[in-house]
Amino acid sequence: MNHYVWLIRREFWERRAIWVIPATISAALILVALFGRMQIINDVPLESPYVGKVYLGLTGALFITIMMLYSTLYLLDCLYDDRRDRSVLFWKSLPISDTDTVLSKLLVALFAIPLVSFVAADITSLIVAFIVSVRARSMIGGALWEGGAWLQIQGLWMYVIVTAAVWYLPVAGWCLIVSAWVKRAPMLWSILPLLVAHLIERFFIGTHYLAGVVGGRIDGYAAAAFNGGSRGSWNANDVATTAWQFMDISGFFTNPATWIGAAVGAAMVAAAIQIRMRRAEI
Repeated sequence: MNHYVWLIRREFWERRAIWVIPATISAALILVALFGRMQIINDVPLESPYVGKVYLGLTGALFITIMMLYSTLYLLDCLYDDRRDRSVLFWKSLPISDTDTVLSKLLVALFAIPLVSFVAADITSLIVAFIVSVRARSMIGGALWEGGAWLQIQGLWMYVIVTAAVWYLPVAGWCLIVSAWVKRAPMLWSILPLLVAHLIERFFIGTHYLAGVVGGRIDGYAAAAFNGGSRGSWNANDVATTAWQFMDISGFFTNPATWIGAAVGAAMVAAAIQIRMRRAEI
């Protein structure tokens, strides 16, 4: 287990964007809070209890979106870059298996990068809420700082990290296969085979099953992991129950699509490991 810690540290040393990107977003939001014009904020109904929730939600959504985009790019590049700069030869000379290498990169993409973004979003939300409350000198500070909503965000973040890792495992596995296999342009090759397969199916068979499966996996996460409006709204004043009502824990983990996708993703990761064993430098 100790070598996994060092492998993950290696990724942080070599890929500073893992923490530079969240730090840059945080700095930008803090600068806006410090020097941005307050007129837009003053137009908001300050007595509204939803101001803080909207603020926390938008901050979290920004970090989550950028985190997912960077995680995808990281997975496409991580094994490819090792072969391109021939550092793969050095790592293969060490008593570290290709399985350990691939799994460590998977852990970084699915857990380490989201956790870094989680910490950055937390710190940013606290600092920005404090700055705005001092600058506005009004109820807007209290509106932005919703203690109950902030605590619920912690649970939601952890839930998102775990469930997204399970749901998007097939996507991660496919990216690792492409990264371990292609000789150039991994981003292009991650899309091209799927596009060609879709066109063949569409024109020669007349169906679009592949597009439905891929599309459902990419954009079906929210529907699988969270409840709709019929189960009630997210109320920050009821910390004990409302956050759990928003999360569809039982529905997600009893959904066959969750575990079928996880099984396919695990098979893809195993395939990426085998390809890594057989392909060296470019």
